[in-house]
Amino acid sequence: MPPAPSRRALVPFVSVANIMSLIHRIGLEEMMSGMADYIEDDFRRWELFDKTPRVASHSEVGVIELMPTSDGAVYGFKYVNGHPKNAAEGLQTVTAFGLLAEVDTGYPVLLSEMTVLTALRTAATSAMVARHLAPGSAETMALIGNGAQSEFQAIAFRAICGVNRLRLYDIDPAATRKTIANLETQGFELIACATAQEAIEGAQIITTCTADKQYATILTDNMVGAGVHINAIGGDCPGKTELHKDILSRADVFVEYPPQTRVEGEIQQMPDDFAVTEIWQVITGAAQGRRDDRQITLFDGVGFAIEDFSALRYLRDHLTDSGLYAQLDMIADPDDPRDLFGMVQRAHGEAA
Repeated sequence: MPPAPSRRALVPFVSVANIMSLIHRIGLEEMMSGMADYIEDDFRRWELFDKTPRVASHSEVGVIELMPTSDGAVYGFKYVNGHPKNAAEGLQTVTAFGLLAEVDTGYPVLLSEMTVLTALRTAATSAMVARHLAPGSAETMALIGNGAQSEFQAIAFRAICGVNRLRLYDIDPAATRKTIANLETQGFELIACATAQEAIEGAQIITTCTADKQYATILTDNMVGAGVHINAIGGDCPGKTELHKDILSRADVFVEYPPQTRVEGEIQQMPDDFAVTEIWQVITGAAQGRRDDRQITLFDGVGFAIEDFSALRYLRDHLTDSGLYAQLDMIADPDDPRDLFGMVQRAHGEAA
């Protein structure tokens, strides 16, 4: 038999089955609340992180991206795609996996599925930001776009912001019926709406999470009244928007990382010098968030690598006692680090 892999050669791997088991073990609301705290903590130390716009490979049908970052001690990246056409083919619009590694050795220390984890971290980020920007009395949210992200958004906003009433709209009524079926036992008041205009009536928070890869106007300027918080988190890329630019002109706009958001977010419609506030500055107290009851706040969320880093960090911290992972023999680690060839040769003889 070949020699057993060393400890460092074995990398904990969290499968889809195990991430779902972990969610049920911890509880979905508790997990997203905890993840939101990890994201907020990492935003408080924003200046420690390597920051770069995601490395994107665009095609006519979608995008494939790598999202790397490091805090100097740990490195992380996520592979993720966005293919809106996939839903019609019975496939996920977004799939992902991610990795953490030690900076001082370069050795991986965690590999995980991130299709489910990204859904959790996206919702956790949205609600964490709303905790700083939304009206404090907000109980009603319009949820426009009722696809794979919608239920996670709803539950995160209840756990973190106290939202208990949802006004739902999707251009596909079947998507709204799906969302209502999934949430009807979760304690929400659920209202299916026939139009986006109807959905935002009486809502203090408006979440748009549509996926079409095109310029679109889900909300027009006349639809948005004073005092609301808009959580614009639909699938972002160059050439894809959800809001009319006049809304941006009236709102105070908050973003994750401007060099990325100006290319992919709602503000791609605006001049390069259009003023935005980085959300980490609000979290640290360096900038003001919501200042009065009539202010329109808008989170132009496109997803940033530090959020994925935080989600993976949360996952790693909650794995040890759960046993919900496998050990993958991923790293060639010969006894003599200069003799990789010899290890390969000896393995053939030992196996024989």
